[in-house]
Amino acid sequence: MISALLWAVIGGTVIGLLGKLVAPGDRDDVPLWLTVLCGIGGCLIGDYLYGLFFNPRTLGVDWWRHGWQVVAAAVLVMIAASLTGRRRA
Repeated sequence: MISALLWAVIGGTVIGLLGKLVAPGDRDDVPLWLTVLCGIGGCLIGDYLYGLFFNPRTLGVDWWRHGWQVVAAAVLVMIAASLTGRRRA
């Protein structure tokens, strides 16, 4: 249980930061804690969507699955940036 939570936080941090890196637009207003949450959500959503279209059982590292997770995290980071961004006059 604790190790699964630890891996979710570590994986969410990595996937969230990669999603923040590839997301277009101004993403600097998104704090680190929200980036990690977007990464965890991106892992879950990307994994689910990948399983809908492809075989979820693969041998070794499944780079396509991680690509889907990064794209999902990037979308979540863009949504978070639009919701938490500074309002300009």
